[in-house]
Amino acid sequence: MEQDNMASAAIERIITDTLDVVSLSRSCCKKYYITARPDSPDKPCSAFKNLAGFLGDHDARIISQLVFGDCAFRGKGLEMMTESLGPLQWPATWLWGDACSGGNLNATQVYAISGAPFEHIKLDGKIVGTTFEDDEAQYCLLGDIGPSNLSLSREDQARQTFERIESTLATAGMDFSNVVRTWIYLKDLLDWYDEFNAVRNRFFRERGVFDGVVPASTGIGAANPAGAEIVTGTYAVKAKNGANIRIEAVPSPLQCPAIDYKSSFSRAVEVALSDHRKIYISGTASIHPGGKSAHIDDVPKQIALTMEVAQAILESRDMGWQNTNRAIAYFKDMASVPILEDYCKSNNLPYIPFAYSHADICRDDLLFEIEVDAIKAN
Repeated sequence: MEQDNMASAAIERIITDTLDVVSLSRSCCKKYYITARPDSPDKPCSAFKNLAGFLGDHDARIISQLVFGDCAFRGKGLEMMTESLGPLQWPATWLWGDACSGGNLNATQVYAISGAPFEHIKLDGKIVGTTFEDDEAQYCLLGDIGPSNLSLSREDQARQTFERIESTLATAGMDFSNVVRTWIYLKDLLDWYDEFNAVRNRFFRERGVFDGVVPASTGIGAANPAGAEIVTGTYAVKAKNGANIRIEAVPSPLQCPAIDYKSSFSRAVEVALSDHRKIYISGTASIHPGGKSAHIDDVPKQIALTMEVAQAILESRDMGWQNTNRAIAYFKDMASVPILEDYCKSNNLPYIPFAYSHADICRDDLLFEIEVDAIKAN
């Protein structure tokens, strides 16, 4: 356990064999970023029990959840989630790569909170998000939002999904100008990623998103239990009157802006409050500064470059891997997981709270991608 104590913000890290927890304590509340893993591959649902035990001990409630498990496992998984965690009163996004088969669960990540009131947000009678606030800002975290009409074309499902995000944000008094981070999970991504980008570009132009901070984002190929072409998550922050909050896009020192090749996201976005800063690094892969894929067919080199790119972004904001509070590593082939672990060990990196997931990356020649959140007290 390590602890960084500041006047009004404290960051604590707890690492065990089955739980990675980073907590942020402020005067208003305590936030938890938790990655839970099973005790062993033959006990996949133990991840939920481990998570439930921690939440109960700390009187924390889940705001949002990601489950990295094959969709074929979802029925049993939901049953065990409910048994361990109680009725689902938060958005739970279940995802795994399109090409993965079997009935397993790799990990689950949750955002939880204690000491502060919050309100659920519903869409079509289903809880899809939570809104809460402190002295400086209002926050809205949405998950598992997709189209309402699965008979639409892929492009129309994407458009409808953005419109549904917009209408849901409106119930919290927000709009897309407040969005700092999105997660885009596309079924059969490689078949229509360009078309999806065209839909997103058009929607962002219409809503004036390019006039402000373009959100950080992850776009990954992952199936979903509903069979929709797209499922999304969204995080929005709205400053209160007079609050000294800074929200800005962060460039990548080693890559060009994604907008240069018509993909509408910032490489990273930083949110700075009075007592801490948090950076959201977008899905990052092995891409040359000019925008072309690097190290074709070479997994170790793709992993190395990807990690170097993310590290450069962190260092540009006076942070490092030790500040990571949540991370996901996406692999086109899960057999490559040890290569990442070897890289971290051979480069003497501090422990990084990764969850591993199978996924298609946005280009067929990209084999690995990561997303990283990091936090630092002022």
